[in-house]
Amino acid sequence: MIYKALALQTTCHTVNSLQTREEVTAHIQREIQRIGEQIRASIGFIGKDTKLVVLPEYFLTGFPMGESIENWLYKACIAPDGQEYEWLGQLAQDNNIYLSGNAYETDRHFPNLYFQCSFIIAPSGDVVLRYRRLNSMFAPTPHDVWEKYLDIYGLQGVFPVAKTDIGNLACIASEEILYPEIARCLAMRGAEIFLHNTSEVGSPLLTQKNVAKLARAIENMAYVVSANSAGMGGTPIPFASTDGVSKIINYNGLVLAEAGYGESMVANADIDLNALRHFRHRPAMGNLLARQRFELYAQSYAEHSFYPPNTLLVQDPDRQHFIRTQLSVIERLDKLGIFQAN
Repeated sequence: MIYKALALQTTCHTVNSLQTREEVTAHIQREIQRIGEQIRASIGFIGKDTKLVVLPEYFLTGFPMGESIENWLYKACIAPDGQEYEWLGQLAQDNNIYLSGNAYETDRHFPNLYFQCSFIIAPSGDVVLRYRRLNSMFAPTPHDVWEKYLDIYGLQGVFPVAKTDIGNLACIASEEILYPEIARCLAMRGAEIFLHNTSEVGSPLLTQKNVAKLARAIENMAYVVSANSAGMGGTPIPFASTDGVSKIINYNGLVLAEAGYGESMVANADIDLNALRHFRHRPAMGNLLARQRFELYAQSYAEHSFYPPNTLLVQDPDRQHFIRTQLSVIERLDKLGIFQAN
């Protein structure tokens, strides 16, 4: 099977200056309509065999800039069964595509928290995958309420893979492309195509994230479809700081397509599912997945804990909590001799 995938590079218009939930909802609806027009036009140009569209991180709202967790939860987070997903589902249906994006999301089991969610919507309009970001500097994650989260969703809910007619799809959020364990745990569960919703520095240099995208593709023998924003408006941050270099990478680490700067449909390429599966079935030195010996590493992971789990199970979150926790981790690693003081 061969089909087109598109990493749509679109502008993020933020909601930081808006005050009410009603204003934000109206903003989100306009953004979905605008992006829907871009998707329709892009498919008309690229071809009707476009079956997968990936959108950038923060594409609906931007990210908190000074808002408290409580305020952002009220103002900018959407519910898993909310009308915003209905609008996005209609967009997927109208274009007969799998649609991936990233949004801040509430959870009825954790009413005082929100999670950053990368999702996949099928051509039917149904959400078929919901991945909550596990590593974040200033936002709650499932790891911060780990025991309760596992009880509710299980490990498959932490590392979900959607087995679809266009391949086994998984999501990686933003900077998590820098964490090889995330992609590896998804590959263990059969992931063939990583959908990377990101908002990052677009640079002609080989940035850390660009290196990581190549590495994740090579070491997991998987496609990476990475959609970056085309600038971020409505904040004091210079507009084009997160702009450009959306790309599609194949299972050999070859960049098949890459956008320049600004809003763009240039990052589109063929996904050859049969070629990928044939590549994974070849007995060869290059079959890195088939040569993995996970038992070598399991004990080391089991014996070490750096950033602690469950830190938000018994307290309400605030932004400074995450800095305090990281400082305590650095201090402990220094005392253990894992980090060396100057």
